[in-house]
Amino acid sequence: MSEGVLERTPGGAILLDGNRLRDETVARLRGEIEAAGSPAVCLATVLVGSDKPSQIYVRMKHRKAEEAGLISRGVELPESATQAEVEEQVAALVADPTVHGILVQLPLPAHLDAEPVLAMLPPEKDVDGLTERSLGRLVRDLPGHVPCTPLGVMRLIERYGIETSGRRAVVVGRSTLVGLPQVLLLGRKGCDATVTLAHSRTTDLIEVCRQADIIVAAAGQAHMIGPDHVRPGAAVLDVGVSRTSDGIVGDVDFDQVQAVAGAITPMPGGTGPMTIGCLLENTVAAARMLGAF
Repeated sequence: MSEGVLERTPGGAILLDGNRLRDETVARLRGEIEAAGSPAVCLATVLVGSDKPSQIYVRMKHRKAEEAGLISRGVELPESATQAEVEEQVAALVADPTVHGILVQLPLPAHLDAEPVLAMLPPEKDVDGLTERSLGRLVRDLPGHVPCTPLGVMRLIERYGIETSGRRAVVVGRSTLVGLPQVLLLGRKGCDATVTLAHSRTTDLIEVCRQADIIVAAAGQAHMIGPDHVRPGAAVLDVGVSRTSDGIVGDVDFDQVQAVAGAITPMPGGTGPMTIGCLLENTVAAARMLGAF
């Protein structure tokens, strides 16, 4: 683990603090931009409809972008916006040379098809890393933007010095948003973990997880990972978000697992903040790709 004072849970596990690392990332990016003469680096978001969580997420992204020294630009469309209207707005951002990163906030309203909207984004401006071209670049290990949430998991692993080379990792969840890119990132050269992809239909999930030095829980099932899943001393990173009668919870039963794990992310304050930090990191990288500095 990294040097310095590390916060620990009551059970003794190292707390993988995403809020802290996000703020370190914001400060680092601001320093890089200022050192380059403060070029205008622009992140544009497209928000359709009045979904409250989406509005909160977008506001937070803009606030942190401004703290990092970026220009943030928001396009907001009503719930009634048509497919053509959304695509027209995205096309304008794609064509604008002053915009370096574009994020289309998902989910879109039910009457809209997200796929053709995302397909409009060139890989250089796809700072969410969600298009088929961006994912293809990740598979081929070519320059591009990695999806922000799995990248945030990797940044936490790096920051807290969690060993990956030769270690066993289990990713629970197979979404194209998190699970599949997470497997690729953990297994790629330089990280060199041996990775197992598991999911809600894995029949021996407890036994599979107990073989792991690193567990990334990203299935979206509340508290599906308990202490029986975790080998003592393993690192556990929780990506799942579920809304329950008790509020928002993760895939990991934090109170129980923290007594067994060697390191663990809190919920909230773990991988979520790092999603925003990595969005800003990708936007600065996009500006470099596009020749802004």
